[in-house]
Amino acid sequence: MAKVSKTDEEWRASLDDDAYRVTRKGGTEPAFTGKYWDAKQSGVYRCTCCGEELFTSKTKFDSGSGWPSFTAPTSNDAVGTLVDDSHGMVRTEVICQSCDAHLGHVFPDGPKEAGGQRYCINSCALKLEPDE
Repeated sequence: MAKVSKTDEEWRASLDDDAYRVTRKGGTEPAFTGKYWDAKQSGVYRCTCCGEELFTSKTKFDSGSGWPSFTAPTSNDAVGTLVDDSHGMVRTEVICQSCDAHLGHVFPDGPKEAGGQRYCINSCALKLEPDE
């Protein structure tokens, strides 16, 4: 996978305000407000910044958290993790391996039968490519 690199100005010009704030500045969108938190469409969820395939609807589930939740990325190479000790807590941040976009966080409270992970991802960090 080729690494995508742009200047801050290029990212700002190519993303809407919410996507820029979340993906490039590590923000989050309020729960139950993103366009995909309750989406039921079948398809592939790609990085809104670079288009890399990250998750599929097959691993999406309703976690009740208000954000799109997935049990696993499409591949081990799709996303990376970093320690996030902001806001007085320690969490595991999820980033796009291709462009380093902040996507959300992963927690160990997902469905046990699916590996126990809950990838809690901001809708504005994703772009759904519906199945045809």
